[in-house]
Amino acid sequence: MQRQPARAVRSPCAALALALLCTGPWRAAALAPWGQEAQCEVCKGFLDRFYNSLKEKHSDFTMATIEKELVNSCMDTKGKEHRLCYYIGATGDAATKIIGEISRPMSAHVPVSKICEKLKKNDIQICELKYERKLDLNSVDLSKMRVAELRKILDSWGEVCRACIEKTDFVNLIKELAPKYTLTNPKSDL
Repeated sequence: MQRQPARAVRSPCAALALALLCTGPWRAAALAPWGQEAQCEVCKGFLDRFYNSLKEKHSDFTMATIEKELVNSCMDTKGKEHRLCYYIGATGDAATKIIGEISRPMSAHVPVSKICEKLKKNDIQICELKYERKLDLNSVDLSKMRVAELRKILDSWGEVCRACIEKTDFVNLIKELAPKYTLTNPKSDL
């Protein structure tokens, strides 16, 4: 009996699997799905703004200075960024304190994305935080939204409806305050 030669891989999926098997996990990470860039968006956004503010102030990048400035900047945060500050221990009521995991690499000018990846290993909740999506009040029918969602809109604006009893009260107040809190001439993204 004569031995048959090995058949070539014809399926594109099988070829990709074979290539990943041969090149190892470091190549598989490079070919990760495109949705990966949205991970750690709150961490990356907040720490990037924080790092740029330190550079603008021309402050020295010592661990003590970074920790002090981080605690100060976390005092003014709201929403998801305040939750991030809680997770890293930069708020007064935080149970754990991992500020050193931020100040040490930041003092060496490590990129923010690398800092957030390292924080993810300590606490996965840090990278699960996502910003609230922006609501276009012109295209949304407010009367079909839930009262909790309407309250959330008012809360994001820093407004409270004390005399609101019915849903229509919330809707009318949002319509009344909308010109104050929405952009009159939004810039287009290029």
